[in-house]
Amino acid sequence: MQVWPGQTYPLGATYDGAGTNFAVYSEAAHRIELCLLHDDGSETAVELRETDAFVRHAYLPGIMPGQRYGFRVHGPYEPERGHRCNSAKLLLDPYARAISGSIEWGESVYGYHFGKPESRNDMDSAPHMMTSVVVNPYFDWGDDRLPRTDYHRTVLYEAHVKGLTMLHPELPEELRGTYAGLAHPAVIEHLTELGVTALELMPVHQFVNDHRLVDAGLANYWGYNTIGFFAPHNAYASWGDRGEQVLEFKQAVRALHRAGIEVILDVVYNHTAEGNHLGPTLSFRGLDNAQYYRLGENQRYYTDTTGTGNSLLMRSPHVLQLIMDSLRYWVTEMHVDGFRFDLAATLARQFHEVDRLSSFFDLVQQDPVVSQVKLIAEPWDVGEGGYQVGNFPPLWTEWNGKYRDTVRDLWRGEPRTLAEFASRLTGSSDLYQDDGRRPLASINFTTCHDGFTLHDLVSYNDKHNEANGENNRDGESHNRSWNCGAEGASDDPGIVELRERQMRNFIATLMLSQGVPMLSHGDEFSRTQGGNNNAYCQDNEVSWVRWPEKGAESDGGMLAFTQAMVWLRRDHPVFRRRRFFHGRPVEGTHDDLSDISWFTPEGGEMTQQDWQAAHAKAMTVFLNGHAISEPGPRGERISDASFLLMFNASAEGLEFVVPVNHGEQWQLMVDTARPEGVVPGRGEKVDGGERITLIGRSMTVLMRPA
Repeated sequence: MQVWPGQTYPLGATYDGAGTNFAVYSEAAHRIELCLLHDDGSETAVELRETDAFVRHAYLPGIMPGQRYGFRVHGPYEPERGHRCNSAKLLLDPYARAISGSIEWGESVYGYHFGKPESRNDMDSAPHMMTSVVVNPYFDWGDDRLPRTDYHRTVLYEAHVKGLTMLHPELPEELRGTYAGLAHPAVIEHLTELGVTALELMPVHQFVNDHRLVDAGLANYWGYNTIGFFAPHNAYASWGDRGEQVLEFKQAVRALHRAGIEVILDVVYNHTAEGNHLGPTLSFRGLDNAQYYRLGENQRYYTDTTGTGNSLLMRSPHVLQLIMDSLRYWVTEMHVDGFRFDLAATLARQFHEVDRLSSFFDLVQQDPVVSQVKLIAEPWDVGEGGYQVGNFPPLWTEWNGKYRDTVRDLWRGEPRTLAEFASRLTGSSDLYQDDGRRPLASINFTTCHDGFTLHDLVSYNDKHNEANGENNRDGESHNRSWNCGAEGASDDPGIVELRERQMRNFIATLMLSQGVPMLSHGDEFSRTQGGNNNAYCQDNEVSWVRWPEKGAESDGGMLAFTQAMVWLRRDHPVFRRRRFFHGRPVEGTHDDLSDISWFTPEGGEMTQQDWQAAHAKAMTVFLNGHAISEPGPRGERISDASFLLMFNASAEGLEFVVPVNHGEQWQLMVDTARPEGVVPGRGEKVDGGERITLIGRSMTVLMRPA
């Protein structure tokens, strides 16, 4: 076999049409072997003799796409000093563009013998390991372009590749649970009719099913257990894992882009699947443990701010390079439109504390590729001081956990919620205005993958996670949920009606709030997980979306109502403003009314005493469509209809007076007390000064045409 010196960059395996360049980083290694793996179980070892700046490399002519490979690292095995090299362990390439197979769990993939954590285990792991794969980088993207939908026009839809497609009745069985399933016309049609502009995919980086879960007959369904930051998860491919997963993912992105739908990836750069000091040796640990992971004072152990056993070392230039190279790869080569960063507070821990001035944020800010796509932070981790909602740099948007909590509290009837709810409804200026950000920094959601579905939020007071095998100890215990009078399924017509009304309240509130709304997949169908609020290990019908038959009303009309609310938002810029409200008339408009006003149900303007009243659970909000301060894309003035949003979160019905001097006549657009929620354009007329009754726990929207 010919072995040429090759190049240090790019890292990983790079096919050029005639052969493949291999490059891998390790400061700890004394020697590294590239192992070419053959289908008969044999392997050919090639020592990487060329070394530059701790990167070992070689070019092998004739090595083609589909070739499986791994590394064996010869170096110190001194866990107490942070070194865990062991040439008996076949290691994945951290830069592998594709990964084949799955792990067969057993003692051989660990660096120690079971029951003897301080021992050294020299069993060969290769027969039981996943393997890296050389891929063909060439793909015909045609005229594909990133949609680049502005945030104020964005409607996010968080979804799981398998969960969204596994039970779709119109998908061929071989496409269910796959990237190809995402690209199927039936799925895309649903998303476009719903009004979704961006699909936020739960992890699709190659992840590992934990040993513990496999032994328990479960799986790491959510996928927050990454081992390959460049490789699409192979189990989501419908026709092969020797690089076919890369082509299939690209085809899905291309199809979604053609429909105008962006693809945003939920990425997990805070930890890896290798776990704590008792975890397996799969890649980073065996290459250079001390350079990749944050170690404790006793370097045998790991510092963990993620709850998963380890945290990547964010002050290591090689970790930062890995992350930035990965992000850039997914944008330039895979054409994704942005990222949602899991436990993003950990990425800001350059040393110990969360620091918005950390090197990671500096690198993102100046990167000409990554800085131009959507960047969404999950702004917390489990470490000290990890809850950082509102504290990320100006380039970033954030999952707004305070929005979720406040909206849940309002509709379940918690006292002293109204004032904070007003802030959340109008874009959370208390969180984002001081650092120059705008309402669009707030990613608003009431439900997501982690926690109750919307149906379960109004059907359970307590979590029911017994199927997870942890005696119901896992998952959040304080869910801010309310079961509406009975725990779980109920055939009481009154309870069923109240639950459906509450779900309409949540959807309407979400779509009429300033900021960027995010729906959780299946909530538009009233999807249930049977009260499981931590279904991370349930790769089955507990988690999969049950699609109703076309025309069926089994969802209580939720799909039609959700569609109507999304399109009401998309049709009216007053609900998706790019600047915060001023609370006064806007200069240059012909309207002398404030851009926003707040009223008691009796029609009087809210006073400080009204805001602070413990019993206050109702109000009217006036949104002035003639007082939108931001210009259109060509500098034109934006004008819209005006709206009255009437909220009654109390248990009893209340009379609301339509404020006088803000419009002579209004049209009823939304009434969550009605099963259909009112289809826009068909509601009755209401005069200024007129009294209307809102039943308990309902909301009404009135429109005054522009």
